[in-house]
Amino acid sequence: MIGVLPVVLGMAVQAGAWQASPASATVGDTIWLERTIPVAGGWRVRAGKLEPTSDVEPLSDPVVLRSPTGWVVRYPVVAWSPGPHRVELPPIWRLGPDGRADSTTGGVATLSVASVLPDTLRRPEPKGLIGPLPLERRNPLPALVATVLAAGLVGVGIAWRRRSPREVAAPPPVPLEPEVPDARWLAAGEPKAVAARAIWRLRAALASAVPAAHPALSTAECLATVERARPDMPLRELRDLLEQLDRVAFASAHGTDVAALATMAHRLAREVAGGAP
Repeated sequence: MIGVLPVVLGMAVQAGAWQASPASATVGDTIWLERTIPVAGGWRVRAGKLEPTSDVEPLSDPVVLRSPTGWVVRYPVVAWSPGPHRVELPPIWRLGPDGRADSTTGGVATLSVASVLPDTLRRPEPKGLIGPLPLERRNPLPALVATVLAAGLVGVGIAWRRRSPREVAAPPPVPLEPEVPDARWLAAGEPKAVAARAIWRLRAALASAVPAAHPALSTAECLATVERARPDMPLRELRDLLEQLDRVAFASAHGTDVAALATMAHRLAREVAGGAP
């Protein structure tokens, strides 16, 4: 137990009426220090915390048990060295039922510990220093061969990793699907999709004719830019058409002939694209 010499413990009742059990123990065994505190009926007892020392140390908090004559206070301790030990116990508090409190000194418990090893081993003499170990001569050829082989393997690995990349054939061209006619979108009940596509085509034609009228602008900003740059365009027709398409795209216009608006947008987009500089 922690490499300490085994001992035997002999204990008699000392000052403060503390008793120890078991009567014989070795270093590292649990030793219980026990004392009975007589109190009047209704009174309770609270034990203080035992502080450890270099030779004797508590194993846990104290235990307080009820007895016919009062209360029994028990401390689990362990001794780490042989010889006599004086253990100073902390004060013990007595608590009355009416809130009164009193304390009594913990007293001192003396432990007489004797070694169980033979007398010849009580004072072991240290041994002398060990002489220097002789150096072993080794053949450097195996290490040199291993180094050369490792360097060759590393070179081969680097050369293999740096091989030219393989040529990958270009993927076959993917045929573009034909554009879905507006009539199919309208038959499927998607007038907003038709209006959105018509707006995109017309705005793309305006951006191609007037680069400042890019799609990031709102409808009003786009028309104002076109009016400044190209006053010859049919601005009034463009404004009416874009506003109606916006109302359809944002579901604020019902019963509008979306097909006619889309046809007009396609025609204006061709005219704008055809008249672009």
